[in-house]
Amino acid sequence: MASRRDVVVDWAEQGRLAPGALPQALAVAGVTPDRQAWRRFLATLLLGLGVLLLAAGAIFFVAYNWQALGRFQRFALVQGLLAAAAAVAWWYGPSRMVGQAALLLATLLTGALFALIGQTYQTGADPWQLFAVWALVIVPWVVVSRMPVLWLVLAALVNLSVALWFQTSHGVFGLAFSGEAPIWAICAIEAAGLIAWETCARRGVPWMAARWPARILAVAVGVAITSLAIIAVIGDPGTGLLRLLAYGAWLATMYVCYRRAPLDLFMLAGGVSSAIVIAAVALGRLVIVIGDGGGFLLIGLVVVGLSAAGAMWLRRVAAEEAE
Repeated sequence: MASRRDVVVDWAEQGRLAPGALPQALAVAGVTPDRQAWRRFLATLLLGLGVLLLAAGAIFFVAYNWQALGRFQRFALVQGLLAAAAAVAWWYGPSRMVGQAALLLATLLTGALFALIGQTYQTGADPWQLFAVWALVIVPWVVVSRMPVLWLVLAALVNLSVALWFQTSHGVFGLAFSGEAPIWAICAIEAAGLIAWETCARRGVPWMAARWPARILAVAVGVAITSLAIIAVIGDPGTGLLRLLAYGAWLATMYVCYRRAPLDLFMLAGGVSSAIVIAAVALGRLVIVIGDGGGFLLIGLVVVGLSAAGAMWLRRVAAEEAE
């Protein structure tokens, strides 16, 4: 089903609304945010910024006063803030915005505490171990919080730990895929997260109904799989078959999952953009091989044409859904 805003805008484009009546129609349809909605938005925004600034302030305060503060003073400051954040989260509960903000602050301070331990005692641990332990410790908070932001933080920590691990220990997976191993691993992790999120959302889990977390995960998968496809296009054609097959499977999956109900134009637009990038890279490689500088003009024209065609297709899909 098309959104109410799209329906009202379509009415205005078709001339079914009087000139200048669009703002009033949007207000009547409940699309334009009222004073209460703006107040909620600003309260959430300022609370989130306050949490980030408080965590950053604690970290930079300790770093700037490293020589002036003793070892126990540093730990007392970070652990005191962490304990206070955990207490506020426990008092208000994860269902309230203040409790969720406190859980986010506690999550960030946990990472700061592990970094402080490593810097103070020089444990010799690799950087990937810091992020891996950080991700492992915050899992209970992430589960009870039911906050999309914390789930994305957990995914980011897992990705960082995996990417840093491949820089120090390649293992069997790294030997099989050489320098592309981190990209494959991140792609697999984000794809698994996207599948899990979409499955839970379509089964009616209330707090997972928001679309923006799934779209962020899809962007991460798209960037990773498109990077692999670019490597396949500009590299040896004989060794790029697996990458191209994975890329084709991703495009087909995006079309099948988001072309029909529930339609998601953002996801489809991401697939279109990725295909345009791959087409431009393939043409660029061909132009370089041929050695004709005029071919770059052709690349520009092709990109413009494909972008226009993609935009027309997306508009047609949106119009079909609105009917």
